[in-house]
Amino acid sequence: MIAIIVSAILGVVLMFAGIFFPKSKTIRAIAVVAFAVLLGAGFIDFAHAGTPSEIYYNGMIVISTYGAWFNLLIIACGLMYLLIFNKSIADVGKNDAEYFALMLFIMCGVFLLSSYNHLLILFLGIEILSIPQYILAGSDKGNLKSNEASLKYFLMGAFSTGILLMGITLVYGGVGSFDIGTIAMTLQGAISALPLVGILFILIAFGFKVSAAPMHWWTADVYDGTPTAITPFMATIVKVGAFIGFIRLFHLSFGQLHQNWSVALAVLICLTMFIGNLTAVYQQSVKRMLAYSSIAQAGFMLLAVFSNNELAETSIIYYGVAYTLASLGVFAVLIKLKDYTFDGFNGLAKKDPVLAFTATISLLSLGGIPITAGFFAKYFLLKATLVQGQWIWLVVFAVIMAAVSVYYYLKVIRAMYFEEGTPEMLSPTTSIEKGLLILNAVLIILLGVFPDFILEYKASYMAIRDMLVS
Repeated sequence: MIAIIVSAILGVVLMFAGIFFPKSKTIRAIAVVAFAVLLGAGFIDFAHAGTPSEIYYNGMIVISTYGAWFNLLIIACGLMYLLIFNKSIADVGKNDAEYFALMLFIMCGVFLLSSYNHLLILFLGIEILSIPQYILAGSDKGNLKSNEASLKYFLMGAFSTGILLMGITLVYGGVGSFDIGTIAMTLQGAISALPLVGILFILIAFGFKVSAAPMHWWTADVYDGTPTAITPFMATIVKVGAFIGFIRLFHLSFGQLHQNWSVALAVLICLTMFIGNLTAVYQQSVKRMLAYSSIAQAGFMLLAVFSNNELAETSIIYYGVAYTLASLGVFAVLIKLKDYTFDGFNGLAKKDPVLAFTATISLLSLGGIPITAGFFAKYFLLKATLVQGQWIWLVVFAVIMAAVSVYYYLKVIRAMYFEEGTPEMLSPTTSIEKGLLILNAVLIILLGVFPDFILEYKASYMAIRDMLVS
């Protein structure tokens, strides 16, 4: 609960800081300090998670150990994002303080989605997560593509919100409660068709939020039009936050009806992986390729929602961290280049070996190559699906799609190392930026070698709590 309050307060502080320090390095420093303070708040929440005192507003918000662990890791990823992209964010427009403030408000929405125990809080979390994104997508006001992205994002977001509210209404009409625990208990008995239709509406609404096919059509245009410094935040932290809310509802409330919604979700998973990967293969722009890649990655993350077991719940956190770090590594290189096509990467290994190496590690992780975090991220989600039983065909299909994704990731690596050319750089890479990218690549490899640090979150909880107490 402390992280929720602190993120909102820090967002307001940054808004007012923009009045006194317009367009300055001070704002960027304040933003980094704000995320560091937020990380401390996450530690405090994590140390006290699971106790009776962490139940708020008559049980509408519950800070569990699982939710607090996710919050802590997503804040750390947010801090890494800010360290890498803070200058690029400030260069987008004239209101850099507001951009950082909106990101803190988005973090507040993410925390609500990881701790809600009531459908009203779920709705508030989704809206707090979404509305600042519409503004960030159009933050480059002089760019028509950015304006278009903002409008498309807003229209799709409003449409999906309406579907979500209709689903929540139907579930309430069939169950008579907004409490997710009460909903789970009621759905154990004989039920009418009303809540089942409501669950289908909610599934479609979340499909829009996480860019699952066939509700994905907005994704490529929005990601392509959004300023490149903002896109990785939307594609990673925001998407992973939505998935945590997705899993919490379908596992805790609708888990008893898994056989009723599992087939529909399996179809969504196959469509998402197939459309995302196949379309990514034919893209000429690396940025649009990454947009369709994010759709394919959403298909993999949907396996965690599909697999109603504990392994899936821990694996989605690991996958979220691995996917976030890898995406940050690729976008950090992309934003340095003037040409976003594959030809724009030609010869990058000779011109800037550090950028090429860190991008390679990140791309290999996105493809699920061993030694990187992406390998175990995919492995554990596939294992969770096997644990669910009777869905071997879905696992085989996911493995085939993962193999397809390796092809278009390797196209970028080939361009950097095996094609002749001199890429045009928008700005030289500073030693600090290179150090951060190397740190990001090292984290990807370390998590690929030691996945238990994230997966065994209960042991990590005890170790961190003991450290804080001592």
